[in-house]
Amino acid sequence: MSNNACNFQAHINGLPATLSELIPLAFAGFAHFTAMQVRDSKVKGLDLHLARLQKASKEFFGRMLPEEQLVSYIKTAITEGPKDHSLMVTLFSRHGEFIAASMDAEPDVLIRSSAPVNGPKGPLRLSRVDHERPLAFIKHVGEAGKTYYLHQALRQGFDDAAFVDRHGRLSEATIWNLAFWEGETVIWPKALMLQGTMMGIVQRQLNRLGIAQRHEEITIERLSELSGAAVMNSWTPGIAVTAIATTAFAEATPLISLLHKAYQAEPISVL
Repeated sequence: MSNNACNFQAHINGLPATLSELIPLAFAGFAHFTAMQVRDSKVKGLDLHLARLQKASKEFFGRMLPEEQLVSYIKTAITEGPKDHSLMVTLFSRHGEFIAASMDAEPDVLIRSSAPVNGPKGPLRLSRVDHERPLAFIKHVGEAGKTYYLHQALRQGFDDAAFVDRHGRLSEATIWNLAFWEGETVIWPKALMLQGTMMGIVQRQLNRLGIAQRHEEITIERLSELSGAAVMNSWTPGIAVTAIATTAFAEATPLISLLHKAYQAEPISVL
């Protein structure tokens, strides 16, 4: 199924999705996904996306699809889509939710392509929200809280929201991973969160570039000791953050440049 006006395409198990297949998914909340940006019909970090899907499938459905099957579906969607687009790979059960039959069920694969996104220019100012995402280690659908807290942040004059867990530690933002800067070292929050694929790409390339990085518990009080912050997701390896709650930062240009340099160093994935 496609709509050329918005470059939208949808496939289920490698074949164009029909309306009758898509209708039951409109309100389906038991599914997990990964999102990637396709440029010139190529992607980066495919191994991280596949690992995320396999881990979440085992957790949700008790079963994993053969990796080559997933790669085949992704390759079909990329080949049949525009050269530049956003791609979302969602694994779901046709049995639906609130039912035992979705246990130990082989998942189906919905792949949706839409217009490419590079993220906001920034810098961003983040509100502080006491919140822990359910099943934070899985990228799953149906998280109304992320949009709700974004809206609350906008009403308060911020651009988005950062989450603080029950232990007072910053974990992540609504749809972003957080990174902090200490002059020469990249600091990652130590808390329960979703390990982003962009985060994984950046971390392994920073290692290869010999850039110091470490994980620490970051509290709101600790922020004043740091010299900068950034957010990242599948859209971008880094957007500057100039405030979290009442703590302001200078725009950390060296950090942003370094995050983008790390992403550029990541090789193209071979499909």
